[in-house]
Amino acid sequence: MKRKRRLALLGALVLLLLSGCTRHAVQVAPIEIKPIHITIDVNIKVDRALDDFFGDLDKAATEQQK
Repeated sequence: MKRKRRLALLGALVLLLLSGCTRHAVQVAPIEIKPIHITIDVNIKVDRALDDFFGDLDKAATEQQK
């Protein structure tokens, strides 16, 4: 009698454990990839051109201050 009861409990326990493992489903959601727009202003050429243009004036101004 005890043996049948233990076997029944063990069987129920095994069924519960196995049923818990089979119910889980993994859902994979799609990944959304968006483009990134970057604007970089490079003013090096303009800065150098202004230095060349006004360089003579700056040198003259420093010479007059001395």
